[in-house]
Amino acid sequence: RELFAEFAAELTDPEQRRLYEEEVAALERERGVEVRFVHPTPGFVLRTSQEGSRRCYINVCSNALMGEPRARAERGGQRWELPYSLAPGREELRPAGRRRLLYDVVFHPAALRLAARSARFRRLLCDTALEAVESQCGVRLDRNNATVLRGVSYKGVPQAPVIRSPLPGGAPKPPDDGESPLPPF
Repeated sequence: RELFAEFAAELTDPEQRRLYEEEVAALERERGVEVRFVHPTPGFVLRTSQEGSRRCYINVCSNALMGEPRARAERGGQRWELPYSLAPGREELRPAGRRRLLYDVVFHPAALRLAARSARFRRLLCDTALEAVESQCGVRLDRNNATVLRGVSYKGVPQAPVIRSPLPGGAPKPPDDGESPLPPF
């Protein structure tokens, strides 16, 4: 029990988390990939059901790493571009012993500020989040009964998804000092 408690305390320590993220970023850099951790800032929560029977929650969050929302004028109105990041869905165990499905959709903070001021923009943000989960996770959500939970900004334990992008020039080549026991590729 003591070892488990020590392990749990280490996982929740912000300094240990920072070291872990630095080590992962360094390892991925060696592979020619830049890694950025997207720490979601709570916004609001959508409650809906998946496949008509299983309750799920969509955390609509923000992070400055996402692109800002942009509007382009068109005939009859505007077309919005809303960049987002979608973390894979996860199941969490509730204190009552039941499981719940959670999805995190992360937008730029400006998108959540616009949603706070305009009901139409909030509906656009909700529709975008629902569409993102449906298209990327291959599930069907009940859009008609999706509701924003009042007074709840986040469900579950926040997890930081990763954005990977290739570095210019690709992965650095390993040094060829002639002492490798493996044959060349």
